[in-house]
Amino acid sequence: MMDFKNKTVAVTGAVGSIGSAIVRRFASLGANVAICDLRNTEGLADELKKEGCNAAAFNFDITSREDVEKGFAEIAKTFGRLDGLVNNAGINVGPDERKTIEAFSDIWWDRIFSVDMTGTFNCSKAAIPLMNKGGSIVNISSIVGLVPMRNQCAFAAAKAGVANLTKAMALELAPKEIRVNCIAPGSVGMELTYKLWQDENAMKGLLAHIPMGRQAKADEIAGPVVFLCSDMASYMTGAVVPVDGGWTAGGYARNF
Repeated sequence: MMDFKNKTVAVTGAVGSIGSAIVRRFASLGANVAICDLRNTEGLADELKKEGCNAAAFNFDITSREDVEKGFAEIAKTFGRLDGLVNNAGINVGPDERKTIEAFSDIWWDRIFSVDMTGTFNCSKAAIPLMNKGGSIVNISSIVGLVPMRNQCAFAAAKAGVANLTKAMALELAPKEIRVNCIAPGSVGMELTYKLWQDENAMKGLLAHIPMGRQAKADEIAGPVVFLCSDMASYMTGAVVPVDGGWTAGGYARNF
């Protein structure tokens, strides 16, 4: 049984579909949860408090080193400890901006790297000094970081970077007894992807490449994240785990 009582976990990008599912999972297992997002986090924190959970809201920009340092100082002040970090915050371009590299926007390239890659670096760097032995970091990459897809060069490169950053951090932090692992989600059914796949034929094309024949639910990403943070994964570090319904089993690039 996974038990996070008296442990504190910080989750970035905590207001979105996957982030809020991760937050709820940790809260249900007794964790103190630091709900971190650039967007309004008070609503989710208040909801969890009404359910008897110990949660607090923190608003900061993960692309700003100064903002992140202040945010994690507040987390330490509020909870007195930090046992886990989930670097979930990330962005990608919408369908209208998905273009080949020669036409890809410089603005979007910089923005995606600043959030997906630099944001993960900033939060990890701020969190590590606060962590106790036995601490755990879980980074969220994507199957696009493992099997690149056309017209998403920045997202593919940034998420591949997150996967390799995970391995580098695992090597460096193992002597401190801090584990670092990575989840690479496949397609997840949420507001963003509903808009992306609202065309019935496009959805059929997507599902044809998923052996399980459906998108993941957000909570099906949260479950493996919580497992990797738990003592049940105490001998796992440096792992990059696809949670994709079998999508990457074939290892082929896709047109999505």
